[in-house]
Amino acid sequence: MAETEDAGGAGSAGGVREVKSAARTVDLLELLAARGDRPARLQELADELRVPRSSMYALLQTLIGRGWVRTDTTGSLYGIGIHALLTGTSYLDSDPRVRAVRPYLDEASEALGETIHLARLDGMDVAYLATRESHEYLRTISRVGRRLPAHAGALGKALLAEHPDTELPEGPYEALTPHTHTTRDSLAADLAGVRARGYAVDREEGVPGIIGFGFALRSDTSPAQDAISCSVPSARLTPEHERRIVAVMREIRAKIEATSPGGAGAPIWS
Repeated sequence: MAETEDAGGAGSAGGVREVKSAARTVDLLELLAARGDRPARLQELADELRVPRSSMYALLQTLIGRGWVRTDTTGSLYGIGIHALLTGTSYLDSDPRVRAVRPYLDEASEALGETIHLARLDGMDVAYLATRESHEYLRTISRVGRRLPAHAGALGKALLAEHPDTELPEGPYEALTPHTHTTRDSLAADLAGVRARGYAVDREEGVPGIIGFGFALRSDTSPAQDAISCSVPSARLTPEHERRIVAVMREIRAKIEATSPGGAGAPIWS
């Protein structure tokens, strides 16, 4: 039958067999997205995904025609296409939690004058869904749509602390700075502190010179999937400012958790 001709590989959720061509397409798009501003050559992609060169070329040409992949004027370099951006924007626009949280991100930004983030846990990474940049310091690129290791920042640690430590990978973990936790025991000890105080602190673990405070949002799902954070340059963080950040972010979290993300009949996404 047509529905099963291209099926193969490991099973997936609900016992439905994975469709090989669909899985290959997603793997390719994720690989190109992860490379960022480093375009790839045909052979690189074929080797990385263990796909015959001819099959990879045909897949690339199909995706170029549909706007999911782009190529340079020589046709030898490949990168993620504009339809990935359009689809990502649609995800943000359709998500009830993102819509509900945006006004509170504005409120926190105005109150503190610092950078405020909303992110979602995805495996052992966090994906940034919304950002309000500080007027005091500027970043070179927007964080929206980026993924960072959950073990290396306040957002990720706030969400990992909602899970039992038995779910943590064995490690070692990637070190983004000299302060990053690289072992399971070290991270687990930090997460115990997160649970005790009710929020996570990242002291230059993800970005040199930046300290973050992360707060899991527990109103809809258990364990929590989303978190908000405030990031501040370490050079400007005084004990008084830290206390104010924690107080304001706790208040913002309470307001968000008291707000329903959708009306009656709205889907609850898993």
